[in-house]
Amino acid sequence: MESKHKIVDLNKGLEIRAEWKRNNETVVFTNGCFDIVHLGHVDYLEQARAQGSKMILGLNTDSSVKKLKGEERPINNEYARARLLAAFEFIDMVILFGDDTPINLISELMPDVLVKGADYTVENIVGAKEVMANGGEVKTITLVEGFSTTSIINKIRKVGL
Repeated sequence: MESKHKIVDLNKGLEIRAEWKRNNETVVFTNGCFDIVHLGHVDYLEQARAQGSKMILGLNTDSSVKKLKGEERPINNEYARARLLAAFEFIDMVILFGDDTPINLISELMPDVLVKGADYTVENIVGAKEVMANGGEVKTITLVEGFSTTSIINKIRKVGL
């Protein structure tokens, strides 16, 4: 399957999710901006996918990245970010979302496992309450130290001066 076919809207995502449920797949959901993909992202996403047999990635749209990270972000536009992430074999679906949080995606798709980085606690993970109430699990994953998009951008700026 070409990577661009893994990028779907919510309606198509719900169809695919229903098929996965019929096939007893364990569906993992995680989300983020993933502006400049680095080792920390790859490690995190591989670990997230290992929590189930299929993984859905909720990807922030350009406008929501701007709101979260500031006017100079994102560096890469949403289509470029979505295509790059969809190319990873351990990501089965990418859905863009423009809301402040992915609560609508999570509530609609109702993953079996919701994953975020260990910089979050279950109490402050958006959608945790809903997933657990539906019999699902919420897991946190230890992040690779020393990798962040902001630190990469800052390093580039410093070298460029």
